[in-house]
Amino acid sequence: MMKWIPVALALLLSACSSTPQKTYYQLPALGVPAQVSGSGASTRQLWLEHVGVADYLAQNGVVYQTNDVQYVIGQNNLWASPLDQQLQQTLVTNLSSALPGWVVSSQPMSSDQDVLNVTISGFHGRFDGTAIIRGEWVLNHQGRLTKRPFNLELKQSEDGYDALVRALAQGWQQEAQAIAAQVGSF
Repeated sequence: MMKWIPVALALLLSACSSTPQKTYYQLPALGVPAQVSGSGASTRQLWLEHVGVADYLAQNGVVYQTNDVQYVIGQNNLWASPLDQQLQQTLVTNLSSALPGWVVSSQPMSSDQDVLNVTISGFHGRFDGTAIIRGEWVLNHQGRLTKRPFNLELKQSEDGYDALVRALAQGWQQEAQAIAAQVGSF
């Protein structure tokens, strides 16, 4: 009986060491925020009031769609900070870069600012190697509301969560540029 104790301990230790390692991901901000100076009288202001994500995206895990109806929320591939916060921070940076001369902030600035709200219904990988970014944004410009949907599908350059997060960041930057083009035209 005593000679089985070392074998049992070895098996127990090997089982513990094979626990999958958790990996944390942060979206890179691909744009460089422009510096704005001056009195602010003619500077346009954009308050990114809120970026909301669907409930299934509000979890810690990176989401992956395994077929047309099934989604898996990662247990070991996790967002380093809440996804809605990452999306808001990178959108402020990317809009600042795409809208030179504007002040873009996640905090209210004045009563005559434009106000942008974004709702994300898809921000995940798909079984065919595609990154999905889907949602809508609403802009309040001088009391006039403009609502636009978006739906991006980008092919990943390679397999894996690293490539997925990079593709999602690239798509999010593309959407920021599309939003900036629309917002800048008002």
